[in-house]
Amino acid sequence: MDLGLKDRVYVVTGATRGLGYASARELTADGAKVVVTGRDAARAAEAAASLGPNAVGVAADNADPAAAATLIAAAKERFGRFDGILISVGGPAPGAAADNTDEQWAAAFESVFLGAVRLARAAAGELGEGGVIGFVLSGSVHEPIPGLTISNGLRPGLAGFAKSLSVDLGPRGIRVVGLLPARIDTDRVRELDALSGDAEAARTANESRIPLRRYGTPEEFGRTAAFVLSPAASYLTGLMLPVDGGSRHGF
Repeated sequence: MDLGLKDRVYVVTGATRGLGYASARELTADGAKVVVTGRDAARAAEAAASLGPNAVGVAADNADPAAAATLIAAAKERFGRFDGILISVGGPAPGAAADNTDEQWAAAFESVFLGAVRLARAAAGELGEGGVIGFVLSGSVHEPIPGLTISNGLRPGLAGFAKSLSVDLGPRGIRVVGLLPARIDTDRVRELDALSGDAEAARTANESRIPLRRYGTPEEFGRTAAFVLSPAASYLTGLMLPVDGGSRHGF
C-alpha cells in the first residue's frame, strides 16, 4: 500500500528516542522528510543522522514558546514545505495524587499540555489542505493509570483540545488525530515497571491483562503513526486511536 508519504515534510517532536523516534523512522522509511527534535542538540543531531539524508535534527523544548516557529521554519528552510506535525513529549513525573508537587505539575503542564497546544496552534496557522496534526497521548485519556496522576490529569484535557481543534480545522481540510499508546516496550515503560521494585514481575502482570499477552514494539507504534499521518488516512480526523494490544476493553 502506497501511503503517499514521498517528499512530504513532518516535524516530529520528542524524537530522539522512544515513540517519537520510532514514528520518525517509519515516516522516513516510507519516503517522508522529517525534522526531529529533542532538548539536547547532540542527541537530536545523532537521531537525525541515523535516519539518513531525509532527516534533520533541531534542538527544541516543547515548553519553549519559541519552539513552534523555530521548527516550522526549519522544515521549510531545509525541505521547502511543511505538511504536518506529530507532537510527542516525554511522560510527566510518576506519583500518586498526594505525592506530586506543585513544581512537577507546573513543569508537566508547560511541556505536556501548553507546549502541545502552542505547537498545534502554530502548525494550524501554516498548514494547508491535506495537512495533519498528530498528538501522542496515552491510554489515560480513557482510563486513569495507577501511579501516573499527572498524566491522568493532563492527557484527557489535551485529547479534548485535539477534538475541538479537529472541528475547527476540518473545513480547511486539515486533520487532527490522537494516538493512545499503552504498554509499548520503551525506556519510559521499563522505568515505570521498575518503580514496582520488581520490573520483571510487573511486566508479567501487565502482559497478562493485555489480550495479545505482550507489550507492543516501538516499530508497531511507529507504523501506526506513519499511517494516520499519511494521505492514505485522508478521511480520518478527530479520532483517538488506542495502540494497546486490546488493553482498552470499552468500545
